[in-house]
Amino acid sequence: MFSGIVEAMARVKAVREDRGNKHFTLSCPFVRELKIDQSISHNGVCLTVVDITDDTYTVTAIHETLVKSNIGLLVEGDLVNLERSMKPDALLDGHIVQGHVDQTAVCTAVEEADGSWYYMFEYEPVGDNVTVEKGSVSVNGVSLTVVNSQPRSFQVAIIPYTYEHTNFHVFRLGTVVNLEFDIIGKYIARLMRHYMGKE
Repeated sequence: MFSGIVEAMARVKAVREDRGNKHFTLSCPFVRELKIDQSISHNGVCLTVVDITDDTYTVTAIHETLVKSNIGLLVEGDLVNLERSMKPDALLDGHIVQGHVDQTAVCTAVEEADGSWYYMFEYEPVGDNVTVEKGSVSVNGVSLTVVNSQPRSFQVAIIPYTYEHTNFHVFRLGTVVNLEFDIIGKYIARLMRHYMGKE
């Protein structure tokens, strides 16, 4: 379980293919605090640490993860947003994020707004995946508030701190990002469809 508050960025050091899987070796500021079997959110995808060295660690993504997220697009040198699992006594500063990416979206606009930035993302609606005005959404593992919610797109506003401390500062038109829609919203949408006889 995560909150969508990015703790640090990792740099991809190596990518190795192994049949349908990919192994990613990364460096980050807290490598020495990690342990094998630990779950970490990578751009919003929950991955397990499988190996650790003095200055790097490795995680493995299976085929299902590679086709449903942007993890399979990572190459050496890329920056990845990281968040370690929430502790039971921690404050929930963002919103409930499971680390289970629903789908990807594409950045279609970046607009600077006097020190902040607005990003527009477009996606193909799948199942119960929707946004609502002032609702929550996780973009590459970052907990954000939706503005300008549309049936196939939404916008988010990024403050300077988030811009500098996440990989938002490298987003360009066409950048593919991971989306995790609000779990409460997904349950409500599913229940409404069930009780309206649409499933």
